[in-house]
Amino acid sequence: MGKIHELDTVLANQIAAGEVIERPASIVKELVENSLDAHSKRIDIIAENSGLDSIRVIDDGDGIASDDVSLAFRRHATSKIASRKDLFKVQTMGFRGEALPSIASVADVELVTAQAGQDEGTQIHIHGGKTMDEKPAPARQGTDVRVKDLFFNTPARLKYLKSPQTELTRITDIINRLALANPGVAFSFTHNGKEIFRSAGNDNLQQVIAAIYGIKAGRKMLSITGQDDDFKVTGFVSLPELTRASRQYITLTINHRYIRNFELTKAIIQGYESKLMVGRYPIAVVNIDLDPVLVDVNVHPAKREVRLSKEDQLTKLIAQTIRQRIASENLIPDVSPDQFGPSAADVAELDERLNEAVGNYQVGKAPRIVNSAEAAPEEDQPASRPADGPADADADDSQVAKPVVIHRAAELTSPAMQAFDQRYQDEADAQPFGRPVATSLPTQPVHSAENLELDVHDKSDRAQKRFPDLQYIGQLQGTFLLAQAGDGLYIVDQHAAQERINYERYRKEIGQVSPAQQAFLVPLVLNYSTVDAMTINQHLDTLAGVGLNLESFGQNSFILRSHPTWFKEGQEEDTAREMIEWLIKDGEITVRDFRMKTAIMMSCKRAIKANHHLDDREAKALLRRLPQCENPFNCPHGRPVTVHFNDQDLEKMFKRIQDSHTPFAADFDDHEF
Repeated sequence: MGKIHELDTVLANQIAAGEVIERPASIVKELVENSLDAHSKRIDIIAENSGLDSIRVIDDGDGIASDDVSLAFRRHATSKIASRKDLFKVQTMGFRGEALPSIASVADVELVTAQAGQDEGTQIHIHGGKTMDEKPAPARQGTDVRVKDLFFNTPARLKYLKSPQTELTRITDIINRLALANPGVAFSFTHNGKEIFRSAGNDNLQQVIAAIYGIKAGRKMLSITGQDDDFKVTGFVSLPELTRASRQYITLTINHRYIRNFELTKAIIQGYESKLMVGRYPIAVVNIDLDPVLVDVNVHPAKREVRLSKEDQLTKLIAQTIRQRIASENLIPDVSPDQFGPSAADVAELDERLNEAVGNYQVGKAPRIVNSAEAAPEEDQPASRPADGPADADADDSQVAKPVVIHRAAELTSPAMQAFDQRYQDEADAQPFGRPVATSLPTQPVHSAENLELDVHDKSDRAQKRFPDLQYIGQLQGTFLLAQAGDGLYIVDQHAAQERINYERYRKEIGQVSPAQQAFLVPLVLNYSTVDAMTINQHLDTLAGVGLNLESFGQNSFILRSHPTWFKEGQEEDTAREMIEWLIKDGEITVRDFRMKTAIMMSCKRAIKANHHLDDREAKALLRRLPQCENPFNCPHGRPVTVHFNDQDLEKMFKRIQDSHTPFAADFDDHEF
């Protein structure tokens, strides 16, 4: 008897689930992508216990026809492709027909769905891959899927899950990515009854970014647009001053499908060139629209990885688009107290605003609420005192209102409390705190796109001029240059400034390789391992492009008879070896990138260091040459060259600008506090 046999359908689906359904976040991804393919405009995700107890996805999409409901849970059953030809131009999120049967094989699934115009919908219940019930249901256009008891029949899978908080983070992350990829869809995510995320679905990508990363981050995003014959690149990237410690804040989508691609991510970073600090990465949301024929999404069941035709062309377009967009921006960071956390002055100001608010309510605008622990017996309460302060003199309602004393929870519904609530509601628009306080909670409504766009580009008058004309004031501790312009004080890092100037000079010199070279008195012999020597032999032309003409000298050795004239005297051998080591390390490196790295190295070696005192002539010359740079804002390693204190910042620091002080009743009635 033969040993080969066909696997049971449920077992085959469980095997497929091992690739498709890794964790609760995978279920959310697959169900939401089905909702997107059904042209949904609103998708609500509800989870319990990080998705392990329950995941529910509700949409208002096309729904499923009654005759197709049970078929949808069969493996490789799909409505998204029909022939081999369709496989090479997939325009939907899903197409393999594996998600629903895989989920149903390892969980308890209930699905209710209906199409527009149907008199009734359909409800189906599948437990561990077996259909338990299928019946008519009330008609509501769209689909409602509830997944419970995940991995109940594959307990070994549960031990590989992370902590509940980690799994919740994974779910939140995938919902954020899907919302960024589809800003025209309104998403909401609720966990254990608490709303975690909500997007408006008004097709405003910058607003979605602000909802996820905060309003301040949303204001520091730059819109990008680039196009060639095959690709269109759109999205938002952050200013170089807004960075994170990992690449996880870069979101790439192809035809609004979230993907991962190292080369495209690297192209985004390359677009910043030397404007990013080492180890720092931007926030970016970049979508690439292309003909589906140019991308193969049938690489992995999870569909996160894709193969691209003309990838080199696309990476160049992305890097060029970002580079050109950032080049037009004034990148000098403003120095404000917010950057360094709240100072004592900030706390005092906040206290003052809070006291003023309490005082406004105290002066007749609303009664004060106290609890029973701090309330004196009613007969001991002091009577309202005559007006004795400046604030009382001009107002008819200047008397301090009698406190509303709350002894029990039931008293919260008393007529006095209802009157207070009504009065508070009527005066909510008065903003007693002087100005609204921003919040970073993702569930709070964010500013409109118009306001965000203005905040990005309308920083100050200096936005009209890319780099100011700096007038030298003096030097601080042999490290920083103090200068002024019409809009305030500038502090310049002299080493970073010199590095930038040197870098741009060396980049030009290295790019214009001259046949005139400086010969070594004794030719330099360089020995390498067999593997390294093979790599060097493959890239001799690249080395020659930067002026290193190596000759083979035995099996694993090379001889160097001369070097470029821009090598620093005394460091010729070290510089040559370092350049060759870059090539060995990176393997494939373009001449342009090689020249850029070489220029960075040379600029750092020849820049003035900290604690080096400059005379006035040298300092003024440095400030005069800095604005002539293509990028005067960052050193080649991404550190800022200068920071800016505007006039208002300086006046606030010296308390020349202060909020007005309005006396209130609390100043004269301390016992109330």
